[in-house]
Amino acid sequence: MCDTLVAVGGETAAGVTLFGKNSDRKRGECQPLLQFAEASHPEKSRVRCTHIEIPQVAETYRVLGHSPWWVWGFEHGVNEHAVAVGNLTVFSNEPVEETPGLIGMDLVRLALERGRSAREALEVIATLIESYGQGGPANAPGAGGYHNGFLLADAEEAWILETSNRRWAARRARLGSCSNQYSLGDDWEIASRDFESFARGRGWWRNHGRVNVAAAYRNKQVPASISEQRYQRSQQLLELGRGRHDVASFARMLRDHGVDHSVWSPSGDAAKDFHSTLCAHSEPSSWTTASLIAPLPAEAAQPWPVWVSFGTPCTGIFLPVYVAGAIPAALARGGEHDDSDSAWWTFEHLDSAAALDSARATPLVRAGWAELEQWIEVERGRAEAAARAEVAAARPQRAAEIVTEFMDRSVVAAIGRSRELLAQLQSAA
Repeated sequence: MCDTLVAVGGETAAGVTLFGKNSDRKRGECQPLLQFAEASHPEKSRVRCTHIEIPQVAETYRVLGHSPWWVWGFEHGVNEHAVAVGNLTVFSNEPVEETPGLIGMDLVRLALERGRSAREALEVIATLIESYGQGGPANAPGAGGYHNGFLLADAEEAWILETSNRRWAARRARLGSCSNQYSLGDDWEIASRDFESFARGRGWWRNHGRVNVAAAYRNKQVPASISEQRYQRSQQLLELGRGRHDVASFARMLRDHGVDHSVWSPSGDAAKDFHSTLCAHSEPSSWTTASLIAPLPAEAAQPWPVWVSFGTPCTGIFLPVYVAGAIPAALARGGEHDDSDSAWWTFEHLDSAAALDSARATPLVRAGWAELEQWIEVERGRAEAAARAEVAAARPQRAAEIVTEFMDRSVVAAIGRSRELLAQLQSAA
């Protein structure tokens, strides 16, 4: 389960589109940050995704994103053209196809590799699901698959795209969110050719007006409560910050634990915890394992930060990374089993220790990150200013080296601080 947020242009303090997402997966499922360079591909070449192989395109763009260790694609990510995409589960009346296809995470990465804008990325996904479907395990190896919703954004606009197997509908959004439910009504702007006729043919829509996506396609056997409270909470938080949103406000939303709780407080009812908080702490089905916040600039040639977190963001730190640079190896490390050299596993250990007594531990951890966060902000300003000067002097390679060096230093410092905080929690237990 996931929550995804967007605020376009005038809805933000700096007039820059902001995209944010919590990736909620099975607790303990490692989700490193992967980066792939732009590339040219020979004619007739193919690419192997999680379950199937498809034709490759002539050119793919530089991308980075969080990827569950066993999956080819991304839960969420960005590309060199300042496009951001994230996916989430939606529950359709239509059974998921049994034949393996492209799972939602494959579609996120493919859209980023092939789309120069949010609309172009949407068209990539739409074409691919019509051709290959969405069948195959997506929650865990050997588990079931699911239908997908997507939020796609760039500097100019954002789109909400919702699917059911090989059918889809979409509309633009300026201040919006997506949770694990169909949110489109009859306000969709574009759709697959058979989107309406299929719903009418199945008897899901008997009115004369255009098809209401949520009313027609939503699986009524799945309780609306599974995501309604989270969806309403994200809408409320977005509206409260209208016109003032920035990276800090998006981080607060992704760390949110409901109206009455600034930190996670287990209720003893896993279902209640799962339904009501954007920062997920509900075993075993839904635990936030990675988060991303991306300001999407109109001028992507300048170095611009993407903020990433590992584990639950309430106990973690958002670190700036750069598509133009080379991300530290520690961020990309991590598989099924514990790895002491992996940033994800390092932050997972801190997350697990804090969860044992969250009311006491979370404020201590948050305070423990404060000095490092201040240092990163100062150093980020210096690194970005120096990199911008190199871009202006037509030395983009040196600009990339500067942000790479800064990422290396900040990640080393964050991993070290995480281990210190873990030791403090363990000694105080």
